[in-house]
Amino acid sequence: MSFLYPLGLLGLLGIPVLIIIYIIKSKYTEQTVSSTFLWTLSEKFLKRRNPLNRLTGMISLLLQILIVTAISLAIAHPMIITEGTSREYCFLLDGSVSMQMQHGETTRFDEGKSRVAEIIEDATDGSIFSLVYMGDTASVVYDRIADKEQALDLLDGLTPSYGSSNMTDAIGVAQKYFNQNTSTLVYLITDKRYETANNITLVDLSSDVENYGISDVTYTYVGGKLTVKGMVVSYASDAVLTTELYVNESTEASAGSVVVTVAGEKTPFQLVCEAAGFASFRVAVVESDALALDNEISVYDVKSENSYSTLIVSATPFFLSSMFDALINAETEVISPDEYRGQRGYGLYVFDSFVPDEMPNDGAVWMVNPTGSLEGTGFSVQGEVTFGKAQPLELSSSTASAVKKLTEDLTGDTVYVARYVKCGLYRNFATLLSYQGNPVVFAGTNAFGNRQVVLAFDLHNSNLPLLFDYAVLMRNLVSYSFPEMVEKTTYYCGDEVEVNLPANCDSVQVQSPSGETLYPGIEGAVGRFAPTEVGIHTVTMNVSNTLRQFKIHVAVEEAERIPVTAESDFSLQGQATDEGFDGQYDALMVVLIALAILFLADWGLYCYEKYQLR
Repeated sequence: MSFLYPLGLLGLLGIPVLIIIYIIKSKYTEQTVSSTFLWTLSEKFLKRRNPLNRLTGMISLLLQILIVTAISLAIAHPMIITEGTSREYCFLLDGSVSMQMQHGETTRFDEGKSRVAEIIEDATDGSIFSLVYMGDTASVVYDRIADKEQALDLLDGLTPSYGSSNMTDAIGVAQKYFNQNTSTLVYLITDKRYETANNITLVDLSSDVENYGISDVTYTYVGGKLTVKGMVVSYASDAVLTTELYVNESTEASAGSVVVTVAGEKTPFQLVCEAAGFASFRVAVVESDALALDNEISVYDVKSENSYSTLIVSATPFFLSSMFDALINAETEVISPDEYRGQRGYGLYVFDSFVPDEMPNDGAVWMVNPTGSLEGTGFSVQGEVTFGKAQPLELSSSTASAVKKLTEDLTGDTVYVARYVKCGLYRNFATLLSYQGNPVVFAGTNAFGNRQVVLAFDLHNSNLPLLFDYAVLMRNLVSYSFPEMVEKTTYYCGDEVEVNLPANCDSVQVQSPSGETLYPGIEGAVGRFAPTEVGIHTVTMNVSNTLRQFKIHVAVEEAERIPVTAESDFSLQGQATDEGFDGQYDALMVVLIALAILFLADWGLYCYEKYQLR
């Protein structure tokens, strides 16, 4: 036995102090008077039947000495050393979304935590524990701690993630522990089945449970009729499943379909219903299973949020206004240059053969056939070039992503112009059409950070409005000026979501299903974030002091939906040894119990003397 705090034994100095007090305490002599003679006489007979009565005072002293001894030992914290019985433990706990599958009355993850807790509680005192949590990333929860209570508390606070477990990083972390101590007992707690697992004890939580899922959902909405197609699957066994369609967040199903599926194979389904004013829908499997997170998918119409007002300032607006009416979901207002008085509050300003006195700062800007330079545009007008015969413009062959997106689907029809405005660029623009190296059609951002498109020629002096490519080019330029905030509204957990920021967007934030607020990283006019929760995420933008919201649905990765997922190998390199180190048995609790017993005994004896219970 050893002592954790040996100085606590100094408390034993209280024993001689007690003895001295007992020796020098005041003496008294019992006197017998006539009124108590009979009591005294009877007491003689009682003493014959209670011979220990003479030792009453001595027993009290002995108990007090024992109490002082117990207190000193408790302070000194005695420890019993057990040679070679303690070990080092390293737990690898799978926190992937598949661990949320119900296994009886509990989840696989809760069962995994219970297994780890049992091993910790059964381990010899003095053992050390490390825990690696494998969620979206492999993270060390605690590193070589010997406090069992602390280890159990930290374990109890863990919750499963919504993504796939990072097994590659977990192997690296476990290998580090094993390299430092080849006697480390490594436990992998997971629902993945491995063909080989060397130097690791595999705690297999996989089970054959029922799980259903929906994926690959698409839709069309034409003439007030919504047609939804997708795939439904039963991963464990054959099943007859009922899918239901809910439109515009309705609580009542708009259509239903019974689908017979084959285990492990996707089966197509189609749901059709009449819907006036479609903005979103939800498809759900009615039957319950072990993992509810993949039983439904919500889809939102990305165009429902893209309603932008447009102001066209032009004396001859036909080519522009007719195209805008066909391309965007917005009210387009047309005024002449003489009517323009610096109006504001539009999502897009189109200035045709007219330059305002001041650049609008609250929306995207198009400048068609600019007649002069304007501060903040990022380019200068250097004069007009006129041809005796219309000349062809050259379509850019740049592989830059911005140019490729703006020229997408163009057939390459040759555009001829009779004259154009020569421009000098002093900001970074993507040039789409040029004449002998001079930019004629280009796009970028202006000094206010708003998107800007320039067509440096008069549409009436060009064949462009007569070409098929006119509609395609206008569509691309409108999409650039009025970017859809997201290209789709359904993602898998961990996917990167790109959010296109509209003109004059002051801030953007994302609220997860659990209520956590995320702030996307902003680069140029694009925000990016990677959702780590399954469910509906709400993106909120502050655009010119007006809040605009849209939603996206984040689904479970398909690889995590399979009830039993097989992996190839999870092994540690090296030769395992079987060497423990000295363990400790904490005797403090025993000492405290003994102290309590002695205290109660002394108190009982005191009461016995005090009230003469003899």
